[in-house]
Amino acid sequence: MDWQALLLSIKLSTVTVLILIPLAIIAGRFLAYRHFRGKSWVEALVMVPLVLPPTVIGYYLLVGLGSESWLGRTLEQLLGHQLVFHFSGLVVASILVNIPFAIQPIQRAFEAVPEDVRDAAACCGMSRLKVLFKIELPMVWPGVLTAMVLCFSHVLGEFGVVLMMGGNIAGETKTIAISIYDSVQAFDFASAGNMSLVLLLFAVTVLALTTSLSRRVGGQHVANRR
Repeated sequence: MDWQALLLSIKLSTVTVLILIPLAIIAGRFLAYRHFRGKSWVEALVMVPLVLPPTVIGYYLLVGLGSESWLGRTLEQLLGHQLVFHFSGLVVASILVNIPFAIQPIQRAFEAVPEDVRDAAACCGMSRLKVLFKIELPMVWPGVLTAMVLCFSHVLGEFGVVLMMGGNIAGETKTIAISIYDSVQAFDFASAGNMSLVLLLFAVTVLALTTSLSRRVGGQHVANRR
């Protein structure tokens, strides 16, 4: 087991979730409640990472944020280091790739909130911010939890965009997925099998727990409404 790569992957997954989920709550709520011209195009843009190969996204990030581009040079001057082949670059890439996994479940959860509940809260004089934290977020919690688990798990197994954007630098950009690839390339199938098994068990366990918890929370909301 490449513990350094595993810990780096967990760190990348955690940072990505902490940054992306609050933004996804804002974007998901906006898309759920707002109707405007071109909304279907915005939703399609959100879904692009699902159908676009990760290597393609990684290529555009590599070109757009590299030292040869104006944006890349500007960011390098501001940050003191380039994003390419750096952990911070992996965070940017992971956020972009996981946008649909974060926004879609949260948007669907907000869409399921009954309109009369929000209207009743507004009639009681509650501000929009108070409605969000007191009424909506407790009701959409299963969607938020699903988004968190999907993003965390997906980042943990990312390969294409990570390799394109970060390369294979031990302790900096070498994630567990790249370590598995290296082990296979070196014909070390025992190590590759062990690391793959850990990821498989983690994915199955987390998804099972999330499904169970979501059902319990959803059942409590139905019981409270009754």
